[in-house]
Amino acid sequence: MTLNNLEPADVARLLHDDAIVLIDVREPPEYAAAHIKGATLVPLSTFDPQALPDPGTRRIVFHCGIGGRSAKAVAACQAAGVAIDSHMKGGIQAWIAAGLPVER
Repeated sequence: MTLNNLEPADVARLLHDDAIVLIDVREPPEYAAAHIKGATLVPLSTFDPQALPDPGTRRIVFHCGIGGRSAKAVAACQAAGVAIDSHMKGGIQAWIAAGLPVER
């Protein structure tokens, strides 16, 4: 599996530049507690690589709580033949630790 680990600051910049579609693979209660503005919720518990939103010219990047579930989402995509290789290293915990904003 190819896994591209993006730092939170890089994800923030890419979001600002509208270069990515950020997919949050946590569960709804986690998303409700705190989420990144602009992230789309697609829980790993019901994850289907074929049902992801069309990113157009942007690329898809996954994130979760600390990085484990988003890496699993990348693996699931690659196993299904969906060309996605990026996730945010450290998940939303790393995002918050970097001082980046969340919505509650």
